[in-house]
Amino acid sequence: MLLGVIVNACAIIFASLIGVRIRRIPERIKLLVMQALSLSVIVMGINMALSSEQFIIVMASLLIGAVIGECMDIDKRLNQVGMWIEARLGKAAQGSFSQGFVSATLIFATGALAILGPLDSGLRGDHQLLFTKSLIDGFSALVFASTLGIGVLFSAIPVFLYQGFIAVFASQIHAWVPPALMETLIAELTSVGGVFIVAIGLNLLHVTKVKVANLLPSLVIVVVIVSAIYGVQVLF
Repeated sequence: MLLGVIVNACAIIFASLIGVRIRRIPERIKLLVMQALSLSVIVMGINMALSSEQFIIVMASLLIGAVIGECMDIDKRLNQVGMWIEARLGKAAQGSFSQGFVSATLIFATGALAILGPLDSGLRGDHQLLFTKSLIDGFSALVFASTLGIGVLFSAIPVFLYQGFIAVFASQIHAWVPPALMETLIAELTSVGGVFIVAIGLNLLHVTKVKVANLLPSLVIVVVIVSAIYGVQVLF
């Protein structure tokens, strides 16, 4: 059940190790590579954001989630975790550890494949989607680690826990979540995740500084709103 999840986490770890090893790249090349990756991330995020069937749900979720996330200051807490690990790694934590950890975690754990992959693994024992995601994440981790440092490697831990949770409980999901509701949930969750990724891309380009982690409660709000709308439609 967890084979695909394990492969995905290992791909991030091994690719990050390689990326850290090839840090001796001229700054001008690293800058251009990072800009190219950031632009690619933005395009990917826009493509995901457009998957929404009712964008008003996405907007409402982001607004409510932003208020909750800012009150909880999730971004600060995640960065504190990153700095705590960085302090214990000492000189090994080269580069922007917290930025690498937080950005990579949000990119690798957000999107359709991060939901559909473990769902397929848990429900049908089919790991093809997660194997495909592993290739994509591995390449991205290599590039990110070469510029942002070893913090990218540690993103494998929350990615493993998040996808592992979905895979383990996937066998129960189909028992209480109708296919129509699941389809809508995936579309709206993917769209919200796309907005996250666009913000991350803009942050990496230093265009702005969005506290993306503070938007994470939006994912829960999406589930609540979509489920409420579905319940009303079924009743009436």
